[in-house]
Parts: sequence; C-alpha cells; structure tokens
Amino acid sequence: MATHRVSHEPAYVLHRYDWSESSLILEVFTRHHGRIALVAKGAKRPSSNFRPVLLPLQPLQLNYGGDAEIRTLKGAEWMGGHVMPTGEALLSGYYVNELLLRLLARDDAHEALFDAYAGVVQVLAGEHAGAQAATHAAALRAFELLLLRGVGLLPSLEVQTLTLEPLAADVRYSLVPEAGLRQATGKEAALTGADWQALQSVLDDRAPFTATLREVATMNAGSNSALRNQLRALLNYHCGVSTLRTRQMMRDLQAL
Repeated sequence: MATHRVSHEPAYVLHRYDWSESSLILEVFTRHHGRIALVAKGAKRPSSNFRPVLLPLQPLQLNYGGDAEIRTLKGAEWMGGHVMPTGEALLSGYYVNELLLRLLARDDAHEALFDAYAGVVQVLAGEHAGAQAATHAAALRAFELLLLRGVGLLPSLEVQTLTLEPLAADVRYSLVPEAGLRQATGKEAALTGADWQALQSVLDDRAPFTATLREVATMNAGSNSALRNQLRALLNYHCGVSTLRTRQMMRDLQAL
C-alpha cells in the first residue's frame, strides 16, 4: 500500500531512466517498502543535489512522498561505507540489480533480502580485488539462493521436492526449474545430498548471507560450478529469458 511520506529510508538505486530533459525515473530497492519507483525532478541539472548521489550500488537514505505508483523523491543522502565496485565486480553488481528488477514485485517488503543485498554489494566493493574472484562468485551464489528463497521460488533443500523423501548424503541430486530437487541422472549438474542439506542449514542461520557465503566458499571447484549452473538455469526460467542482459554483456566483454 502506498505511503504518503517516508523519511530516512535505507535504499539502493537499481536502475534509472530519463524522464524529461532534466528529471529521472528511479527504480529503487528500499529496506522497509521493497522495490519502488521514484521521480527525481531536476536530477540531471548540473546544480542538482541529486546528481552526485543517485548512483547504483551505493548505500543511500531517501525521503519521498506521494500516493501514486511513481512517488516523488524529496531528499537523498549518501551513507558512505564503501566505494563503487569496478571492472567485473561492477558488472556483477548490475547482474544482481537485474535479478531484483525482474523478480521483485513492487511495494513488497523484503528486509532480510535487503540486508543480503547490502552484504553482496560490500563484498563486490572490497579492496583486495586480486584475491577476491572466488569470494565474489561465492557472494553471488549466496545472494541467488537467498533471493530465490525470499520470493518463494526455492524448494526445501532437505528433501526431494515431488516425493518429500529425505536426501541420502552420498547420492547426487539436481535442482531443476519444473521439478525442484530430484535425483540426478547422467552427467547433469548436481550436488550430493550432504551438500544440499548443508546449504539449507546455512540459509536458516541467523545471519544467512554471511553463513551461506562461507559455505559456498568452502565447496570444491566442481561443486561450485554445478551450483552455479543449476541456479542460473532456475533464475533464467523464472525471469523468462535464456540469458540475462548483464550475463550476455559479461560474455561479450570476455570475448573481446
């Protein structure tokens, strides 16, 4: 339900569109009100206080009001804490933003998911870039799992979805879009029952993003690759695309 006036709301800009010669439409992820649309009047003018602040992947505090679908931004303050991610980390941040834009309904609060988003952005903006490629990947997998669970698209990882039979620790299981978690066949991407159960345990942790990131980071390369491929197929299925735009952009840049 629309709120007449909201002040000091933690938020991140997911995307921005030109609205007029001087204004912008913002897609914003807020902690207490979920994904919302705002108009930032005059934000493109050189003298606007909004101009240096309304950047993606930066922690903000917003004031806005209005009862229409697109509300009016009244104030924006950068909360500091980290710099803008660069290089592949920046593209990974845009990928996370694209997932939120495609999978989150408007005005549907996801406070725990907001905290996980803040966590993944902090990891991507980390200073030790040379040693962080694996950490960045683990952070993305952790966020993908929490996003799928947050919007109700991730089945229980403790049982087979269709039969509700418990997983056997040493048997391989695949997470597939139309059938959930089932026993793997052939060489398809899969994890052992013990791996899936461990992931379910950390997702239920009091600090799920940190715990899940740590669990994924300890997986071997084969399990990490299998998890990535299964989550990517599930996300593409629910987003209704074969490849997300940001993923295609990454491929094109790597080809160059």
